[in-house]
Amino acid sequence: MTLDHLSFGTHDINATRSFYEGKLGFPVLIHERMLMREGGAVNHIFFDCGGGCALAFMEWQAVPGVSSDYDSGINCGLGVPSGTFHFAFRCPSLAALEARRQELIAAGVVLGELLDLDPYRSFFFDDPVNGLRLEYTTRLRDPSAADRDPEQRRFPASLALFENASRPGPVDPVGASEQRGDQHGPG
Repeated sequence: MTLDHLSFGTHDINATRSFYEGKLGFPVLIHERMLMREGGAVNHIFFDCGGGCALAFMEWQAVPGVSSDYDSGINCGLGVPSGTFHFAFRCPSLAALEARRQELIAAGVVLGELLDLDPYRSFFFDDPVNGLRLEYTTRLRDPSAADRDPEQRRFPASLALFENASRPGPVDPVGASEQRGDQHGPG
């Protein structure tokens, strides 16, 4: 089995389409309008993000009982740090990850630095319309038995790492000049 799609809410379907189709290059698979029996409508769109997986967004329009004031970025509304809820797109290699990074920079997408999150290498960015944290990643090695044991896989981190991972510029994983052997964080 594999994941078919993830669905999120948006307050602006046109701006969402402009970002995901125009900036990220994800083709639209379906764009439909559900006319609700209770009144109002739902503007519903699916984007092909590769590998048979899609991202969907719903814009609820004047549907009785459905709030128009919710946090589409999820994290803030739940009171957790940025990046707690995020999703990652996999690149097949480090070269593909670096190429995708350059494509997004050329498209004007604001990205965080490339991070070594052993066994992954990743970069993060925020959906400027909906506030969702997004990641592109590649796995550099298969996880080992030690990677599955939280008693062996320990490292210092900071809230600043989670907040700043999607911003340009150097990211200090522990919020100070403290050094550590393994670089793992928000993903």
